[in-house]
Amino acid sequence: MSEPVDVVLIGGGIMSATLGTLLKHLQPDWKIVVLERLSEVAEESSNAWNNAGTGHSALCELNYMPDPSDPAKAVGINEQFQESRELWTSLVERGVLDAPKTFINPTPHMTFVRGEKDVAYLKARYETLKKQPLFSTIEYSEDSRVINEWAPLLMDKRRKADEPFAATRVTAGTDVDFGSLTRQLLAHLGEQGVDVLTNIEAKKLRKQKDGTWKVSYRHSLGRTPGELNARFVFVGAGGWAIKLLQSSGIDEIKGYGVFPIGGQWLKTSNPAIVARHKAKVYSQAAVGAPPMSVPHLDTRVVDGETSLLFGPFATFSPKFLKNGHWWDIIAQVRPSNLFSMLKVGATNLDLVKYLVSELAKTHKRKVDSLREFMPTAKDADWELLNAGQRAQVMHGGQLKFGTEVVAAADGSIAGLLGASPGASTAASIMLGLLKTCFPDRTAEWEPKLRELIPSYGETLNDRPEVAKKEMAITADALSIAL
Repeated sequence: MSEPVDVVLIGGGIMSATLGTLLKHLQPDWKIVVLERLSEVAEESSNAWNNAGTGHSALCELNYMPDPSDPAKAVGINEQFQESRELWTSLVERGVLDAPKTFINPTPHMTFVRGEKDVAYLKARYETLKKQPLFSTIEYSEDSRVINEWAPLLMDKRRKADEPFAATRVTAGTDVDFGSLTRQLLAHLGEQGVDVLTNIEAKKLRKQKDGTWKVSYRHSLGRTPGELNARFVFVGAGGWAIKLLQSSGIDEIKGYGVFPIGGQWLKTSNPAIVARHKAKVYSQAAVGAPPMSVPHLDTRVVDGETSLLFGPFATFSPKFLKNGHWWDIIAQVRPSNLFSMLKVGATNLDLVKYLVSELAKTHKRKVDSLREFMPTAKDADWELLNAGQRAQVMHGGQLKFGTEVVAAADGSIAGLLGASPGASTAASIMLGLLKTCFPDRTAEWEPKLRELIPSYGETLNDRPEVAKKEMAITADALSIAL
């Protein structure tokens, strides 16, 4: 076998692209290889049509703040997104990324709720958040005329006499094309000498006596086998990650399982409808629904074209990826995770009931759900679009929400499990991974990381003037209206 490479990144999505970009900046002499099993990068969860494109910053997502008096998680998510914004700003300035409009567009983030209970909750949430520097521009209204100015489609033919309603808005929200962002990052890495190899499926990971990892793979075309050695391996392969981490034999993956949940969107490109909605509008999730299934009516800008999406509607497939295998959900079962997964099933009957109800929905019933947001919606204007697969983490008998980094004790291998907020917080997640897996280089790398992310290692929300300055810098560089 040839001389080991320094880093192998498995999966051609936003996580591998972000980690590869950081490592190439920190260690330009390292040999890095990216392996992607499909013929193109960014075709699974990072593909623009497989995710909501929300720059997740807790501006509108209620599931990040179930207790309206406790802003800690919402602030934490926002802090993480600010790191992504700072990184992208630096990369635009360095010519790594193209013009901001090719991957990010200013899109107000709104929350819209109905009913006395949810209106009271939203008002309490607003009163808490407006005191936080990172949320200081949030607006609140129960006035139909004001909400009509923010998002006319919400108010057409809606009468407040039927039920109370309220909305919040932050104009500094964003819509992000993570597919374009990923492709640009990986294309630049290729120009810098990184081998970005497609049609290569990693099959097995084995630790060698010298501490390196043997990565066994096969070509998707012709199925020719191959292998290479790496000093460090990152598994950023979406739902596929658990399979590869299990094959590695590391103790840290024991007990983990994942439950795949798919999705569908209602989409319209009707210019007359699209022109009347410029926002991402989130609401409360149905009972039992996972966070990724919170209903929202979104402006999307993909490849320069604007459309509207509503959903997602949950679907079920045993596959861990859109292009996965039908036996994925069974193949993950191990003695160490079987009890945990069974317990999750027994204690999450609301989720099971929710999934069954979602699967029973016809196109008409899905548009009926849309009409709760947009009373004037017509069936003929909206088409169904399949979204990506998400692998919800199960561990310790609990269904976990968010993303989790699983790393070996010696830091030689790590992988990412989970879903939202995922891509939006890729910079923060990968910075944390660097500390976990390369602790002996943290001090050496810190000055270079500050070149890319000025607030690296610090928080913004407890420093109002610094937060205002940094947000203004990134907003200007990324053409985001504050």
